[in-house]
Amino acid sequence: MIKFSSAIKESISVKKQLIKLEKKINYAIDMIFNSINNSSKILICGNGGSAADAQHLSAEFVDRLRPSINRYPMPILSLALDTSHLTACSNDFSFDDVFVRPLEAFGKESDVLIVISTSGNSKNIIKVLKKAKKMNIKSIALLGYQGGDAKKYADNSIIVKCNNTARIQESHIFLGHFILESVERKILENT
Repeated sequence: MIKFSSAIKESISVKKQLIKLEKKINYAIDMIFNSINNSSKILICGNGGSAADAQHLSAEFVDRLRPSINRYPMPILSLALDTSHLTACSNDFSFDDVFVRPLEAFGKESDVLIVISTSGNSKNIIKVLKKAKKMNIKSIALLGYQGGDAKKYADNSIIVKCNNTARIQESHIFLGHFILESVERKILENT
C-alpha cells in the first residue's frame, strides 16, 4: 500500500517537472488568447476522467475561475457534454467519431482544439486531432506517459512524463487552470 506522504512527494515531483514545459505552456496561452482575441472559440475534449476535466475547465472558463473577478463569459465548448449526441454517434457511426462530428459542426479555422488524454492513444482523440489539422484548427494536447500517437498530430503537445495516471490527471487539471487563468489575465489586461 502506498503511503500518503509518498503520494504527496510523487505529486510534487511530477509537478516540478512541468517547469521544463514552460515554453510549450506559454505557447498554449498565446494560442488560446489569440483565438479568443480574434472572436473565435476553444473546443475541448477527453475520455473518462479527461472528459470530466474538459467539462470542469469549460465551466470555469465560461463562468469564472476566480470568485473575485467577474467578467464576460469566455467561449469554450466541451465536445463531450451532450449524452444524446455521444450515444447516437456511437450507435450510428462509431465511438471513434464522437469528437470529430461536433468539431465538424462547430469548429472553424481560427478556433483552438484542446485534447486531454493520459495515454495519447485513444482512437477518437487521434481522429479529432487529424480532423483539426484538415480544418486548419490549431490544437493543444495535454498528454501523459510518453505522449502516445497523439503527440504526432497536435500543434503543441504538453506531455506529463509519468507512468501514474492519477499524477498525470492531477497535472493536467493544474495545467488547465494555470493556462486558462493566464489567458483570462491577458484578456483583462488588453480590454
